[in-house]
Amino acid sequence: MISYEGILPIAKPVGFTSHDVVAKARGILKMKRIGHTGTLDPAVTGVLPLCLGRATRMVEYLQELPKEYEATLVLGIATDTEDMTGTVIERDEHVSVDEERVSAVLSQFIGTISQVPPMYSAVKQDGKRLYELAREGKVVERKAREVTIHELELISYQPDLAYPELSFRVLCSKGTYIRTLCVDIGRALGVPASMLRLKRTMSAGIRDEHCLTLEQVAEHVQAGTLQSYLLPIDQAVQHLPAHIVQEEKVQAALQGQRISPFAIKPSANRGDVIRLYSPAEQFLGIFRIGEETGAITPVKVFLPDSN
Repeated sequence: MISYEGILPIAKPVGFTSHDVVAKARGILKMKRIGHTGTLDPAVTGVLPLCLGRATRMVEYLQELPKEYEATLVLGIATDTEDMTGTVIERDEHVSVDEERVSAVLSQFIGTISQVPPMYSAVKQDGKRLYELAREGKVVERKAREVTIHELELISYQPDLAYPELSFRVLCSKGTYIRTLCVDIGRALGVPASMLRLKRTMSAGIRDEHCLTLEQVAEHVQAGTLQSYLLPIDQAVQHLPAHIVQEEKVQAALQGQRISPFAIKPSANRGDVIRLYSPAEQFLGIFRIGEETGAITPVKVFLPDSN
């Protein structure tokens, strides 16, 4: 039986939770050690990288990276879930907002902003998930969180519909609620709003055009060609600087020993977290440069013969 290892970029279909995708992948690949890199609601489609085998140790690094989405919101309707799957709680059938105003408002959200997590979310409060409280009919005070909107641009605006729709592309930090962003954009325009559609177009540097459907994964497993579609483990940390350790220190690195800062090239700054490679370009793992001594210590080591 083939033991797969690496990052498998999946195009998540509508109607599936992230957990559903993992469960389906486990059945197709006949392996248990699979982790996903960020929850997507069932109605949301798009990029969902799966970590297979030892790559599951990289999940936290993929989750931390910015994500890109394409979203469509509807103006004039508010729901209890902040998207169109919920119950309508407010309507405005006379929305009149021009495109110039829309563009001006979108620009106001670029940078660090404050968001209040929606009641229908997995955030825990007093030991309970917010969505559990919401299903009990409760609405509780939530603490605002800071997130970063790196880019936000208008894709299209349809003001002549009964309820105007606007679509935008957003590049944002981990923890950003796009549903809440849609509601807040509406609020800034002075009208109720809800998210209509959402697709994640990039996660951990992986774009949607590089993803496979679950059906394609099954076909490649059957044909024995799936391995060529898996991204290497170190793809998860391409944002970390890469360094090469001297050949005579490779085994020491793999054994988790401290290494002199003079044993790598190029030199690194104290406090840096780096990718470390052998002279033969074998990925050895993630290492940290000590703040005080500059000594190189392991964070996650990847032995070549581990399973």
